[in-house]
Amino acid sequence: MALDTKHVTLREAWATVAPDPADRHGPLPPVMLALTVVTGLVDAYSYLLLGHVFVANMTGNVVFSGFALAGAAGFSLAASLAALAAFAAGAFLGGRLGHRSRAHRGRVLHQALILETVLVLAACLIAAGADPAHAAVPRYALIALLGVAMGHQNATARALAVPDLTTTVLTLTITGMASDSRAAGGKGGRIGRRMLSTAAILAGSLIGAVAVLHGLPALPLLLATVLLAFVTLVSFRLTRSDADWTLPL
Repeated sequence: MALDTKHVTLREAWATVAPDPADRHGPLPPVMLALTVVTGLVDAYSYLLLGHVFVANMTGNVVFSGFALAGAAGFSLAASLAALAAFAAGAFLGGRLGHRSRAHRGRVLHQALILETVLVLAACLIAAGADPAHAAVPRYALIALLGVAMGHQNATARALAVPDLTTTVLTLTITGMASDSRAAGGKGGRIGRRMLSTAAILAGSLIGAVAVLHGLPALPLLLATVLLAFVTLVSFRLTRSDADWTLPL
């Protein structure tokens, strides 16, 4: 039984990295996995250098707002609220663009990636020439740019609705791994994909944190920009597809 479970997990993981073209979500899973790595890179940068604030995981900012209101040291209510506002603005923009291109999921993805790449590149350029940890203007500019980018990404992931690849939120993913496991009496569905999603954000945050802690503060954003640019180029081919996966859900 344990061996069978291992084979199923590996098969599900492989199907996420190299999906069957006939699958309902086509080539979208590996792209969403790459965006999950971007989330880890960006949030590592924002938390470690922008004053204990997330630009992708909004639950943390709500909690941090509570800490700041209580007077806890090291937390900024203004920064948390700015991140929440920027993320909401990005999600609104992503929703508007997504609904306009809803007839083709490949075009929704490609348009979103173009905008996200531009925003993260702009943030990278600011980070390379300023010290956001000690200067308010670049700090809030970075929160705004990255918050909009991540909100837009999240809205796009929501529109594409690839199961267990939301690119930012892992609470339900980890809950699903535990509650749907065979040990819990469930069917054990998509544990391979869920583990990959968790590993992707862990890898991004680890790489980002190592870069920041070793004196390369702008490197996480540079890596995120390069990864986004690559995925954007790859996704251009998806806009020309007329396969079933391109149809809206």
